This record gives sequence, C-alpha cells and structure tokens, in this order.
Amino acid sequence: MQTTEPALAPALSDLRVLEMGQLLAGPFCGQLMADFGAEVIKIEQPGAGDPMREWGREKPHGQSLWWPVIARNKKSIEINAREAAGQDLIRRLVAQADILIENFRPGTMEKWGLGYDELSAINPRLIMIRVSGYGQSGPYSQKAGYGAIGEAMGGMRYVAGDPSNPPSRAGISIGDTLAATFACVGGLMALHARTRTGRGQIVDSAIYEAVLAVMENLVTEYDKTGYIRERTGAILPNIAPSNVYPTKSGVYVLIAANQDSVFKRLAAAMGRPELAADPRYATHTERGQRQAELDALIAAWTATLDREELGRILDEAGVPRGDIYRAPEMLEDAHFKARKTIVDVAHPLFGSLKMQNVAPRLSANPGRVVTAGPELGQHNDEIFRGLLGLGPDDLARLVADKVIGGSARDAA
Repeated sequence: MQTTEPALAPALSDLRVLEMGQLLAGPFCGQLMADFGAEVIKIEQPGAGDPMREWGREKPHGQSLWWPVIARNKKSIEINAREAAGQDLIRRLVAQADILIENFRPGTMEKWGLGYDELSAINPRLIMIRVSGYGQSGPYSQKAGYGAIGEAMGGMRYVAGDPSNPPSRAGISIGDTLAATFACVGGLMALHARTRTGRGQIVDSAIYEAVLAVMENLVTEYDKTGYIRERTGAILPNIAPSNVYPTKSGVYVLIAANQDSVFKRLAAAMGRPELAADPRYATHTERGQRQAELDALIAAWTATLDREELGRILDEAGVPRGDIYRAPEMLEDAHFKARKTIVDVAHPLFGSLKMQNVAPRLSANPGRVVTAGPELGQHNDEIFRGLLGLGPDDLARLVADKVIGGSARDAA
C-alpha cells in the first residue's frame, strides 16, 4: 500500500501577530507572516478601517483590488486605539501575542500608552516590530516619512530612470515593501533570539535604511574614489552585454551575457564567434569600455529575428535571456503555470481573484494563500468573544461607546 507523508503545518502557524499598521510598510510585513500560517489579527479603526481598503486605480464594484492581496490570510477586528477602553483591549491581546507590528509615526504608540516599555511589562516575550520613515531615533524620527521619501533619501530615486529625465520611481512602492521585508526578517531573527533569552525586543525598520541596504556599493565607491552613480536607464555601466534588445516582433528581449564564457556562447549563437576572441570584447573590462558599440552590434542581430526564434537560439546556446512580462504574459506562461506562481483565491464579491503566490517556497512547511483580505470587522466575534472572553453586556457597552466596531444587536 502506498502511503503519503502527513502535511506539516505552515512554518509560522504557532505564532499570533497583532497588526496595527496601515497602508503598506507595516501590513506587507504582516502579509509575509500570514502567508506562512501566522494568525495575524489586524486591528482597524471602527467604521473606517485601513485606508488601503480604498486604494487602487481600478475598482470594480467600488472595491479595492489592492486590499485582497495585502490583507490576505489575515483576520480583521475593529478597535479604537485612541480610546482608553480600546487601549485596554489591545493590552489584553498583547498578553496573548508573540509579535506586534506598527508603522505609525514614532511616539504615537507611547502617546496611547502602548509603548514597548508598557507592553513588555505585560508580556516580556513580546516582539514589537516598528516600521517608520526615519526610524525610532535621530533628529528626523518625528518627521512624516512615506516610502517615496525613503526611496529618495536611500539613494534609489537618484539612480532610477533614464539619464535624460529627472529622478524616477520604480513603478511600485518598493521603499515600503523593502522596509516591511527587512522588518519581517528582523522579527524572525528576534524570535530566534527569544528561544535563547526568553525575552522579546524591538525591531526598528526605517524605510530609508532599508532602501540604502540594497544600494550595493554606492556609498563605498564614493568614499574611496569620489564616483557618484548616475541614472543609466536600462544598463549598468561597464557591465556588458546586459541590456534590452529589439526584435523583429516589435518587442524587446533582455539578454544578460556579461560573463566571459557566456559572451563566448552568445557570439557563437550570433554567428560571430570571432567577437569572443577580439581583444576589444574578449574580457569583461574591455567589453565594459565598449558597451555602446557592443550593444549596437547585438541589437542589429536581434532585430532580424522574431521573439520566439531569438528565444530558441539563445536557450539552445545557454545564454540567459528573458521576455519582458506584463500581467497578461505572466498568466499565460507555462513555467508560471507549472509552479503555480499565480493562484486563484476565492472572494465573496468577485468569485475568484488571481494573485501572486507565496514566496519563498519551503519544502516541508510551505505557506499558502487561504483567504483574500477580510471584510472590516469580520472577526470581531471570534476575537472579542472567543479569544478575550467578553460577554454580551461588555460587548454592547464597547459598541455603544464606539470603542469597537459592530452594532448593539451583533453584540447581544
């Protein structure tokens, strides 16, 4: 008889996370944890909720298509954190939580009596993840700082785009998601440390520092040589060939053949094997010094081939290449389908929504997308009654005082 191994629980399924953030910088951290099974309880303002519920360019049925992704796998409850009774409820939740995520302006949680000193006295094992524009300390810490500001100060905006244009953006909110990703990594590091110390700690993730962290050797280059990186469009200076090249089909293909052995294969695929032995192109350094002329040679060749034929030739030669995808190409790609890179998620209004799957992939305890973003207050009853054990009279009073969401009828 053939047997199968029992499915293991997702990697973070034994964690309870309170998410008090809003928009992207905090909630993306919560999404990453929820993707791997953590119980993420999102605390939202009664009646209003996270502004992300309203964001998005396209809004069929008046509903955000951003919210189902950023809030997937989470639970939603409504608590007014500005009210003393709401703060008391949050403290009761903290007593049973592993992690609290917030991305308010530094000092806000302290103003509400929910700073780390107060919360760690209730639960010494609590890990508090704090995401902000400038971090929790320093002269700029009290300034308002969105992701775009962090991208500018962290160096990304200056080098993004074409040199003929002003500093550009990446087309996504990369500063927010970088800070949230580093926050998640920091939170998991703090969890690991807690296994040794038994105590939690603060994870301080500043957006501008998260952006700077991925800027490679930008600062070190300037420190030792005085070189300032500039906008270079589709290329990295002196890394050649690595660019987008035209095809007969009218679309561009990205080819990355800057390593000596790979360039040799590209030259052979072009029917120009002599290029790899030519002293002008034989080494990484020489190719970098003649980047524009080499790109022109390659572009003249790629323009004679349609995309499919070019792709076949490069694949057979072992030359890295990639089509430049939009959403339609992603949905039709055989590799995306084979790996289930995009999944269908049930939604009460839309029926089904396609969205990106969980990353990275774990062989033993993988994450998965179970639910799309919840309705506002969808889990009020489960958390207030079930987890906190509040009775009908307590709930009715809190609803009447506008401390929690719902109606007196629902509370009864």
